[in-house]
Amino acid sequence: MLQRQQAGAVVAARRQIVDGAVGMVEAAIARITERDIVELDSERKAGMVSNLMVVLCGDRAAQPVLNTGSLCQ
Repeated sequence: MLQRQQAGAVVAARRQIVDGAVGMVEAAIARITERDIVELDSERKAGMVSNLMVVLCGDRAAQPVLNTGSLCQ
């Protein structure tokens, strides 16, 4: 019974984390769009959403990756 309660608490906490993260992602994309910081086509927007959700919902600190250019020559 205790394990079931703990599992329920974990699920509830994760749901709250995801709800908060979705709100933060929506706000970030809205601000970037309204301030015309960068042009976000659907592919870039999807990548940004994915990256932000991983960072905001992850249980470990983010490890930044620097893009130094294209792999195609």
